[in-house]
Amino acid sequence: MAITIPKNLIKNDDIVLIPKKEYEKLFNFWTSAESLNKREKKSIENGFYEIQNGKFYTSREVKKQLGL
Repeated sequence: MAITIPKNLIKNDDIVLIPKKEYEKLFNFWTSAESLNKREKKSIENGFYEIQNGKFYTSREVKKQLGL
């Protein structure tokens, strides 16, 4: 089976391929996000922004800081 991906999607980084189970998890998360209040949505947006900009700690760094 061959899949052809249009060049206009590839050149603009407008395509993401993920396993179906991961897609379903994301879909379920975002559909349930509608029930979040404004403050909760803002916290999630801030978290994504921080991750995107490298402002986060890995689990290894947290363990090291805690002396674990």
